[in-house]
This record gives sequence, C-alpha cells and structure tokens, in this order.
Amino acid sequence: MTSTVTSGDALAPPAASPLKRRRGGRNGSRAGRTVRLVLAIIVSAIVFFPLYWMVVIAFSPRGEVFQPGGVRLWPSTFSVENFESVFARFPVAEWFVNSVVIGIFVTVLTVAVNLLAGYAFARIPFAGRNILFLLALSTMMIPVQAIMVAQFRLVVDLQIYGTYWSVILPGAAAAFGIFLARQFFLAIPQELIEAAQIDGAGPVRTFVRIVLPLSKPLIAVLTLLTLLGSWNDFAWPLIALKDNALFTLPIGLLFLKGQSTPDYSASMALALVSVLPMVILFLAFQRYFIQGFARSGIR
Repeated sequence: MTSTVTSGDALAPPAASPLKRRRGGRNGSRAGRTVRLVLAIIVSAIVFFPLYWMVVIAFSPRGEVFQPGGVRLWPSTFSVENFESVFARFPVAEWFVNSVVIGIFVTVLTVAVNLLAGYAFARIPFAGRNILFLLALSTMMIPVQAIMVAQFRLVVDLQIYGTYWSVILPGAAAAFGIFLARQFFLAIPQELIEAAQIDGAGPVRTFVRIVLPLSKPLIAVLTLLTLLGSWNDFAWPLIALKDNALFTLPIGLLFLKGQSTPDYSASMALALVSVLPMVILFLAFQRYFIQGFARSGIR
C-alpha cells in the first residue's frame, strides 16, 4: 500500500534534528550564563565601589585624593597617618569597645527572645496564638521615631538612662526576627518533634535537643541581622547615652564630622574601622546566612 503525501506535508519545513536542537539549547544557555555573569560583575562593581573608595581615602596621604590635578583612584603610597591621627585625637578604642559590648548583649538577648517566641508561635498551641502573632507583626508598621518619646520615658522611669542597658533592653526583641524564626520552625518536620515527645521529651528538652541543632542557619541569620542593626544604630544610642565615654562608633563618626574643620581622610579611616568587622563577619557566615533565608521560605 502506498501512502499519499499532501501538498501541506510537502511544503512543511523539515523538523530539526535532535543534535541541532541540543546545540541550540546549549548555545542559548551559554549566552544566558554570559549575560548573567556580566550583569553580576556590573552590579558587584557598583556595590563594591563605595567600600573601595573608602579604603583608598583612608590609606592615602592626607589631601592626596582631592588634589587639583584630578581624583586619584589609587594611593601613591599607602599611609596609616589617618588612622594614627583619628586614634590620637579621639577615644576610638573606647567607642569600639562600647559598640562591641552593646552589640553582643543586644544580639544574645534578641536572638534568644526571637527563637523562643518563634518556636512558641510555630509549635506550641495556645489560645490566641494567631492574634498575638498578628499583633507582633503589626509593630513592624510603626516607625521607630514614633515610639522614641515613650521609649525614652520608659528608660528614665527604670532609672537606666545613660547606661548600656538603656540601649540594650529596648532592642531585646524584633518582630521580623520572630516572624523569621516562626517560618523556619514551621519547615522542620513535625515527625521529629512527635518522636521526641513519644520518647518522653518535654517542650524545653525538645527545643534544646532537637530544634536548636537544626537551627544553625536561622541562628546565623538572626545573629548577623541583629548585630548589624545594633552596630549601625545611631539615633537611639545618641538619645539614650549622655556620657561621651559610652558613645558608639556611629556617634563617634558624627562627633568627628561636627568638627570645625572637616577631615575627610580621618572620617574615612574611622568609617573603615566601623565597617570592616561587619564585612568580615558576613563573609565568614554568608553560607549560613543564605541557608537560613532559603529554609525559612523568605525569597
């Protein structure tokens, strides 16, 4: 039996071979990777340039960067005179220690509260749980400036104004951290918790022995976010601390900027001292940082 060929079939273009389709897809994916790589390099350069410019000014001889001949993108000689000047004129070491002490206490308290509250909202049923969680989330919509007066009166009434605790205690909880912890704990299989309960573990033991060992990415995210926020906080420490010896690095930067003759090189040196610890900390724990956001469902 002979098969008939219609005119439409005769005029149709021949189908591409699997080899050609595979080559086309491979070329397309390679071109897409090239475009993404170029965009990533451009965005990284834009983001990295301010930090690079800060390093150049900090290590350049004073006034060299802004010479009349044009802006220099690389110091002629690396000099530490800007660091020596700012450390000699201002108590930078005290400011740094204050930032470290306040940052550590705020981070420990905030992470502990966020983990406990997030676990309670995720795994412990109690009356009004959803309403309380929504109320906690609603505080994220209130600007910090709107509650500073009430917060100031609170620390004065507690007689902790002008001390470390006036900065530490008001930041001992964060609604976003509670939300992040709750989402992370909801992703932990319920079977693990039920197995621990069958073995006789109570809520505290289950949380300590089962949940916390699985929460290293979450703890890394909460630690980095809290420490970064506390380290860079400016407005509230400026209000709550009255003694110059208790100032933190951001307040010290403002104090340096307010001098009668602005010294941009010294300001950049102090800014680099303030920024560098956070950059190093993020680079060291970025893997856990990314995992924590990925496993909590935040994109």
